[in-house]
Amino acid sequence: MRATSYRKADPEGFAFTVENLELAKRIVARYPEGRQQSAVIPLLDLGQRQNGNHCSPAVIEYVAQFLDMPPIRVYEVASFYSMFNKRPVGRWLVQVCRTTPCWLRGADSLTQAVKEFAHIEKGETSADGLFTLVEVECLGACCNAPMVQINDDYYEDLTPERLVSLLTDLKAGREPPKGSQTGRLASAREDGPHTLTQLPESYPPGILRNDPPPPPPPPPAPPKS
Repeated sequence: MRATSYRKADPEGFAFTVENLELAKRIVARYPEGRQQSAVIPLLDLGQRQNGNHCSPAVIEYVAQFLDMPPIRVYEVASFYSMFNKRPVGRWLVQVCRTTPCWLRGADSLTQAVKEFAHIEKGETSADGLFTLVEVECLGACCNAPMVQINDDYYEDLTPERLVSLLTDLKAGREPPKGSQTGRLASAREDGPHTLTQLPESYPPGILRNDPPPPPPPPPAPPKS
């Protein structure tokens, strides 16, 4: 059953760390006088990140007090956006995109792969606390469907086998490559780019040219004694 009312704050409370408190003050200072409550979304995000990716009632209460807002107003914002997790989640939040392009290219099989790998259903967290599985609507990487978002990172051009491989890497403490899992260049065709393949040398280097990154600058010479 979906909770539609504001819950009482967690008894242990919440407060920004010293570093996050300074960051929160800088965020609020971006807004005109009298409009500081417009900072509610970035402050909720900051609190959620500090709180293990959980936008708990205590985080909501704290942000409300910080911005001098009624807690119910802050809860309305937190409950509207799916980016805020009102329940605790695992170390890695696996969001499977299921909008039409991803669905047509096998999003259901990705969901099933996560279920079998982590032994969970949608909305559940694995027993080891590592993975939470949810399905979401369009994440905006349709050209490289199907894809998932894990915490802040996109993993694209997936198959169930590729997804299981990267979940295995995460579980083992390894960092899998982000973006396309086939080496696709940006959102080019699967068989490589068919346009802008012969760019003049004067064109700036970068992803369209598929150039290697420039070498790092040499270290500064030691000062003369």
